[in-house]
Amino acid sequence: MAASAWRRLALLLMLVTASAQAEIPADPLQSPAWRYLAQRYFGEAGVVFDPRVKLLLPVSAENPLSVPVHVDARALAEVREILVFADLNPIPVILRYQPGAQAEPSLGFRFKVQQATPVRAAVRTGDGQWHLGGAWIDAAGGGCTTPSLGTGSGLWKDHFGEISGHLWPRENGVQRLRLRVIHPMDTGLAGGIPAFYLDELQLQNGKGELLAKLQGFEPLAENPLLSFDLRNAGVVRVLARDTQANQLRGSVAP
Repeated sequence: MAASAWRRLALLLMLVTASAQAEIPADPLQSPAWRYLAQRYFGEAGVVFDPRVKLLLPVSAENPLSVPVHVDARALAEVREILVFADLNPIPVILRYQPGAQAEPSLGFRFKVQQATPVRAAVRTGDGQWHLGGAWIDAAGGGCTTPSLGTGSGLWKDHFGEISGHLWPRENGVQRLRLRVIHPMDTGLAGGIPAFYLDELQLQNGKGELLAKLQGFEPLAENPLLSFDLRNAGVVRVLARDTQANQLRGSVAP
């Protein structure tokens, strides 16, 4: 290929790259990792910061091993997926949640935080657009590199895999499901302790029909405490799997 043709091709690639980068909106949280994470997780999909995506968390982490978060995307239509990540955590992604037809696009959970960081909820709707909400949290740090408490105490060895929960009726046929799964949820970042965590959790109704699916990652807090809003679900069956292929099962009745 002639040198002039190579130059034209290089210029075209630069223009395409610049155009793609220009489509990433400016970050209202001014995170140094925003542009990289946006390209990594959203690719060429449209991204917009949307006040209808509510992410509630404390201003400061009292316990960096267990920070409570609640995500509410019920103001959006046709929610297909919710991705939650902490920009400056050594492992940013906390979870992916896919609510089915009988599940509201809202959930609560706890996670480990390593340092002060923006935390974001990215919600993908039926048109492929990502809608983002988020906030900064301050933290003394160390949540991701501290060994789980259960690993040292032996709690998880005696009660590993136990699933407990309760269903509360709410308005308009909605039930609030709160689950606890006994699991060490090791990140693999503490010396000598390999990563060991729940990587899939499914909720089914009594007929075995899928209500919702959650994909977990290392930053989920030890002994995950999860809240879901379900519509007319009745008995809820819980099926979970971890990174060592352990199959965990339980059920919660109204």
